[in-house]
Amino acid sequence: MSRPLTQLIDLAGALWVLAGLAVRSRFNFSSRYWNWRLNTAFPAARVPGGKAGMIRFAIEYARWASRIRRLR
Repeated sequence: MSRPLTQLIDLAGALWVLAGLAVRSRFNFSSRYWNWRLNTAFPAARVPGGKAGMIRFAIEYARWASRIRRLR
């Protein structure tokens, strides 16, 4: 598979994983799960790069989770 196609598939999988997490948490992003996730991902309580950095890291995490589910 070509690299751009692989990246597109990875991005689609990442968005699917994030959508699934949002639905399971009923879009309550201040829940205990999301607080735990934020504190374990960024123990210094400061996200490098601000909000854009947080989005980038969330997509990278979801991309990884998607790959694990497909076992590639």
